[in-house]
Amino acid sequence: MHCGERTHKRTINKKIERKKTSLGGYNIKPETVTRGGKHSAQRRSQFTHAMAVGGKMSPVRVTDMRWGWVRKNLLLIFTFSGVLFGVGLGLGLRAAGPDSTTVLLISYPGELFIRMLKLMILPLIIASLISGSASLNAKMNGRIVVKTVLYFMATSLLNAILGVLLAIAIHPGSPLAKEALSSEITDAGPSSTVNILDGFLDLGRNIFPENLFQASFQQVHTVYNEQSVIHENITGTGESEQITELVRTVKYRAGTNTLGIIVFCLVFGTILGSLGKKGAVVVDFFSVIDAVILKIVTGIMWLSPVGVASVIMSKILIVKNLSTVMSNLGLFIVTVVVGVLIYQWLIQNLIYFLCTRRNPFTFYINLLEPWVTSFATASTAATLPITFRCMNDKCGVDPRISRFVLPIGATVNMDGTALFVSVGTVFIAQMNEISLGVGEYATIVVTATAASVASASVPSAALVLIVIVLTAVNLPATDVSLLFTIDWLVDRFRTTNNMLGDCYTAAIVEHWSQKELQAMDAENSTETNPNDVEKAADLTPLVTRLHDTDPDPVPHDLPVLLRGSDNGKLMAGNEIHVEVEVNQKDTTTTTKM
Repeated sequence: MHCGERTHKRTINKKIERKKTSLGGYNIKPETVTRGGKHSAQRRSQFTHAMAVGGKMSPVRVTDMRWGWVRKNLLLIFTFSGVLFGVGLGLGLRAAGPDSTTVLLISYPGELFIRMLKLMILPLIIASLISGSASLNAKMNGRIVVKTVLYFMATSLLNAILGVLLAIAIHPGSPLAKEALSSEITDAGPSSTVNILDGFLDLGRNIFPENLFQASFQQVHTVYNEQSVIHENITGTGESEQITELVRTVKYRAGTNTLGIIVFCLVFGTILGSLGKKGAVVVDFFSVIDAVILKIVTGIMWLSPVGVASVIMSKILIVKNLSTVMSNLGLFIVTVVVGVLIYQWLIQNLIYFLCTRRNPFTFYINLLEPWVTSFATASTAATLPITFRCMNDKCGVDPRISRFVLPIGATVNMDGTALFVSVGTVFIAQMNEISLGVGEYATIVVTATAASVASASVPSAALVLIVIVLTAVNLPATDVSLLFTIDWLVDRFRTTNNMLGDCYTAAIVEHWSQKELQAMDAENSTETNPNDVEKAADLTPLVTRLHDTDPDPVPHDLPVLLRGSDNGKLMAGNEIHVEVEVNQKDTTTTTKM
């Protein structure tokens, strides 16, 4: 070692000794250990020794890490603070008794926030589904759809079973609660004539809409109207009898037929992807639209703290007799919330771990932002733009799968609804002191699962589904009106279940489709334009023969004149115009030398 090097090293050691800290006696930042430089090896060895002797990181570095986490999750912190602020301020303002105009002004920012999110739903679904299905082949699309729908049905069945078991164990229904809330029982609930057959028929009508533009703002549903029918007296006296009958009618109602649009986009994107390069421009067009919508959503989400607080405050202020309702139906709310949390924290994470062998809690934490948004908006579809962004940026799910599964799940997946329907049905039976047997419980589970699938296109279908299940087990349907008073709160918890179910399904389907995705990536990487191959084959032997046959290499920095080339025209300094006869055909090729 040279003397100068020893002197320089001794100087470095003296500087390090003068800056002793709790990190084993060295003030070494971890990022400087891996940074390139003349003395990076020395820093690395000193940092390793410091950590080996039990040293700790510098307090400055720990503070930087904490602030880095805060900056990364700043929007999540603001949104969660908006939820807490809305709950606290809403409960505080109830004592002041604000009038209807004040409540309207309080709810106005939240209304605008939800309207902006809903504005993004339709273009996002169309762009993401077309670009996602076009990036996969038809066989792959079919497999993903089958896996997704079967998984949704299995999880809905599991939630229905969990709801029945919790309702039996906790027993939230009580006749005293019905007596205390007798004034809340009305006949304004959903009609008891709704049945599961009409639900499946409407499902088919909405899957295949007759007008795509009409499907963007209207959907089909079956209604029953009273109609007077005159029957002639069969006794022959000439008298007629007027009888009122219920007549089934198919009508349109306001609301986006999301299911029909999804099916059309899947078929359109699949066929578009099969066209290859002819459809590449259209695929790129929808991919750009998808990226633009997500950028807009990122800006909208910074309004979420104010919007979320406004929505929650207005819901708390609107509810009448809040203390009475909560005291009598509090056990029902607890049953539903406990079921939602058991499924989210235990069952769903266990399924994710068994299927993917990955840490489920990291995946869950990365979805806290859409969880808070879905709780505030009570809408899986309105949360869809935020869910897309978190799944792609934080969770690392393949966009080809997330763009495919999430829009389908926002319409088809009814995990939280199936749990709510099963708990609500058993609750009404307990409140009326009607004992149920094993057969009735099995009917509730199966009917709740089937009805949730059949009502995939029905917005806010939970209370309608309870009527269907109650009719199937011969329970009074008028008591459903009691659940209207707490649906605003319970709906938020079951919406988080639906949203998380969509995300976990996308991650699991991606894991199940890894081999197909890798095969498609390998196939796409080996594809080459045939014209480029032909040009390369023509150019390679030309350059080889030129240098092999010419004993005097042509200087590339001088103009070159070859006989018979373009009538003796002088070409540019680095170009040679050559005519080569190949297979009895004249081929003119210009190549750079």
